[in-house]
Amino acid sequence: MNRSLLGSLSCARILSPILAVAFLLTGCGSEAPKPEAQKPAEPVVPEEVQDAAKAFLGSETTVLLFGDLALNGKQEFLAANVVPNTPKKMVAGTAVTRAIIAENDDGKWVELMRADEHLKNQNGYLGLTPLQPVSGWKLQYENSAEKGMALYFTPITSNSTRTIAVKYNRETKRYQSLDLNYEHFLTEAPSLESPRSMLR
Repeated sequence: MNRSLLGSLSCARILSPILAVAFLLTGCGSEAPKPEAQKPAEPVVPEEVQDAAKAFLGSETTVLLFGDLALNGKQEFLAANVVPNTPKKMVAGTAVTRAIIAENDDGKWVELMRADEHLKNQNGYLGLTPLQPVSGWKLQYENSAEKGMALYFTPITSNSTRTIAVKYNRETKRYQSLDLNYEHFLTEAPSLESPRSMLR
């Protein structure tokens, strides 16, 4: 037999197992494992915003949102005293004892709206706020580049389970509550009337 032919055959015998292994390793159409999709990192709260939130609500304050929340060109933040390890009950959301919206007005942070025992803005008590003091709220919030921020407050311990929607009213230039259909803004009340005075 020809020596060159013998050499080719022995090379083929050596290479064929190597080629078979290489073919198997390429996976016959299987894809290389993909790295797990990572959750995008939460934006870091600027120190100035965190300090302002603590000045309003104390050291146990969590900044929930910040940025141009009202879509009016001004920087705002939503912060709250969040109740830790609260079991989810009938209403979804974050349990808070107090919450605030503040705006940076030429370098000074100004309170625009507050949720504590009642819901208030600089003009008074928001429409639909319960007459009886509320010790905590379930807060749901959303923020979009098209519509801005919307807040939904539901009393936790009150007899009322009605959810109160709050948004920025571009006409009055302040945060106000909406009617039960979430269509029209409600005016504020300068004071809360007791049930007895409402009957008169």
